[in-house]
Amino acid sequence: MPCAVSEVFTVRYGHSLELNALEHSSPADGVAFVSRQMGRNGISAYVSPIEGVEPAPAGEISCALGGNGVLTTYVQEADFYCGRDVAILRPKIPLTKQQMLFYCLCIKSNRYRYSYGRQANKTLSKLVVPSVDEIPKWVASVDLNQIKDAKDALNTGQTPDIKPNDWKEFRYDALFDIKKGQRLTKYEMSDGDTPFIGAIDSNNGYRQYVSAPANHPGGTITVNYNGNGVAEAFYQSAPFRASDDVNILYPKFQMNAFVALFICALIRREKYRFSYGRKWHLGRMKEAVMRLPATSTGDPDWKFIESYVKSLPYSKSI
Repeated sequence: MPCAVSEVFTVRYGHSLELNALEHSSPADGVAFVSRQMGRNGISAYVSPIEGVEPAPAGEISCALGGNGVLTTYVQEADFYCGRDVAILRPKIPLTKQQMLFYCLCIKSNRYRYSYGRQANKTLSKLVVPSVDEIPKWVASVDLNQIKDAKDALNTGQTPDIKPNDWKEFRYDALFDIKKGQRLTKYEMSDGDTPFIGAIDSNNGYRQYVSAPANHPGGTITVNYNGNGVAEAFYQSAPFRASDDVNILYPKFQMNAFVALFICALIRREKYRFSYGRKWHLGRMKEAVMRLPATSTGDPDWKFIESYVKSLPYSKSI
């Protein structure tokens, strides 16, 4: 039977501290300060220990009670302090880490019930969640170490210096064959196995999977030329379809994922040039110019670019 949050957890109000009144510190020496923010496990800063104020212990759950991040819920990996309108949840019964994370997801799924005018201060403990017996079996099998070392760089040496003032200009049509995506009919948009890339600004451009066969290969870059996500660029590693609001860049050189992600970052910096009234259509894109590191012979220095990206945090996960 479903149960209330208060049947699984002891819910108490957090420290209600103000960050601007605290002394900032480093992650190594300080205590995590958890606020109502979304992302970064709710941690907005690290602060020096506060005399007479005991941090909440690692392993307990923080839950934002209001603000833009209302009901963002996280298991805290280290001792922590709380800002305003943050609750702390302590399990009343033994729970595995997987079960704790599952309950975080269940609580967060109630975000739609709240807004700036309706906070969760009085209702969090009453929210309905599955009982422990109702937790799906797959939860226990989740590998919590699947992203271990994800932040590591592929190359552990020093990151090469970037000197944009020394870079050279290259036209897009000198680097790529640029093709336009194709509109799909309603029938072709039925469910299938082909990734369909739309003019959106997240999820690598993936909008859905469709029944129409792929007509663009992996190893290319998609760039939105229209819509709210204009100039969003994504590396596509697998064959796909693309909407007619997307241009596809076929490289005229040997391009791997490391080089492609570097190029995508440069393309996104062109956003300010375009809008609904000025689209980045095929003609403009062919004539556009990209500045890149260059060799002594004036060619793009792909080797340097790859080495640079491999030296960055998270490159081991590419």
